[in-house]
Amino acid sequence: MSKPSRLSRPFFILLLLLLLYGLWIFSRPAEEPSQPLVRSRLLMGTVVEITAFGSPPDALERAVTAAFAEMARIEELMSPHRTGSDVARLAEAETEPVAVASETAEVITLGLTVAARSGGAFDLCLGRLKDLWGIETDHPRVPTPEEIQAALEGTGQKKLQVIDNTIVKHDPRSAVDLGGIAKGFALERAARVMEEAGIRHAAVNAGGDIRLIGDKLGGPWRIGVQHPRDSGKILARLALQDVAVVTSGDYERFFMRDGHRYHHLFDPATGYPADRCQSVTVVAPRADLADALATAAFVLGPKKGLDFLKSYPEVEGMIVDAAGQLTATPGLKGRTQ
Repeated sequence: MSKPSRLSRPFFILLLLLLLYGLWIFSRPAEEPSQPLVRSRLLMGTVVEITAFGSPPDALERAVTAAFAEMARIEELMSPHRTGSDVARLAEAETEPVAVASETAEVITLGLTVAARSGGAFDLCLGRLKDLWGIETDHPRVPTPEEIQAALEGTGQKKLQVIDNTIVKHDPRSAVDLGGIAKGFALERAARVMEEAGIRHAAVNAGGDIRLIGDKLGGPWRIGVQHPRDSGKILARLALQDVAVVTSGDYERFFMRDGHRYHHLFDPATGYPADRCQSVTVVAPRADLADALATAAFVLGPKKGLDFLKSYPEVEGMIVDAAGQLTATPGLKGRTQ
């Protein structure tokens, strides 16, 4: 009687490899889908678009919806135009302490820190000055020097103090305005909500201010920075991941009068729109920090502004000065077109 044949060694190895490959296929995590979920809503006076990759689709949809809801909640807290918001209540207060949400206290604390480090170029108390100019209304105007001087009373970072979740105004004329930082904070909160839901690849874009979560499925996100004088031209293309990129420019909200451009980025030292730059783009780990730094650097101007950005180790930036000349921190040099 013949003996049963044994499996040849090569055939046995092949069978083992096929078995191991099958186990790997069934045990590895599901890959992210190559087609993103894209949703947009009108928030904070601009169109906010979220692009996110993930699975399953219903969980991804819930995470994106929750991110929008979080941004709307931050807007309710920090808009000066919402009755009962923290900022509206601060405007109504004299010098008595005002209890605010922890998020509002966090934003004001960061704003005061940037104000101090920038020598007052960033100011959270410009509410009366902004109302006076009305840049973002249907009837902007150029105030008289006397009106501007009166509106500057009560400005400066020393007029505010944060004690836990309580804000103290040391001057009843101080009108808190978080327009230079609140949108960045809302972007940061939206990113946190999605990360906590397990989203690893996403971009939150609020009118060109962007918070990136991770990379774009193995490659960087490609971000185009708009030219401040030619909306159809890209000033720079940046390859980024897991950071925020924010631009402050004199082309965003402005009006022209007698050939002069009046915009919404005010110099706290003069009460007039800052005139040393056309735009400032900042890349930073957090969107609220990038937001505040972009405003401060714009006011400081190209030389002082660039030195200011360099003082933050994890921050990069590029500045287009009033004459249209571009300068950048070392990490962004050579990345413009």
